[in-house]
Amino acid sequence: MNQTWESDNCASMRAHYAVFSIPQAAALWCGVPENILNTILNEVQPLSGTGLGRSIWIHPAVPCLEPRSRAIAEAIENGELPHGREDGQTVEDGHVAYERRHFFGRDLKQWMEKAFPNEKPSFLFDDLEQSSHTAISADAYRSLKAEHDKLEKRVENAKTEFKKLLNEKNSMESENKSLKAMVDKLGSPGERAETTYQHIIAALLECVAGNIPGIEKHPSIINETKLIELISQHFQGYSGLSQSNLSRKFPEAKRSIK
Repeated sequence: MNQTWESDNCASMRAHYAVFSIPQAAALWCGVPENILNTILNEVQPLSGTGLGRSIWIHPAVPCLEPRSRAIAEAIENGELPHGREDGQTVEDGHVAYERRHFFGRDLKQWMEKAFPNEKPSFLFDDLEQSSHTAISADAYRSLKAEHDKLEKRVENAKTEFKKLLNEKNSMESENKSLKAMVDKLGSPGERAETTYQHIIAALLECVAGNIPGIEKHPSIINETKLIELISQHFQGYSGLSQSNLSRKFPEAKRSIK
């Protein structure tokens, strides 16, 4: 399991103390990815060779580089953005060459919050700052986000439970189809089996009636009608043993052995 100190890249802290050049900050503000930033910076050109144009940069593949580097250059020129040389330390007195003007991320961020409150590039502002509105406090945003995450977790759990129930439903339906197929296959007996059952029923009826040599009639059974009545009453609820069905099946059975 990773420790917090292993995964924390201190992005906010690094942005706070980072030192940026004008073209570097403008390129990052334009959204130039870190992996091609150096390539872009090696290809940028100053807008002109004299005056403020030396700190305004252009690149054919990054059209917004010129207006954003201009905004930064003018902020430095007007004293709105503290600047220095490559170490970022603010130079209070004395001129810094246009090409060497650098500044701390914290100063750039403070200037952007005033000059461009709706602009929150990721190289300076963390996720919380990018997502929050000026009218919403950080604590309120965190509370709303926590509630949102909680509800999102409940939705995910509900989706998981739904999938589980759906799988169980599909499994039961599959099992039901399989059982139904087995029942349908068993269904009614084949012609040969049906004839066998009829012979057995007919033979038992003949024994009960005493129609077989050496076999006496059952003393409790007056006739076949009484036998049907006794069976239907004693085995009430069993499939095929109703009085009407027996009245139909017994004659069929007796005919099968004549």
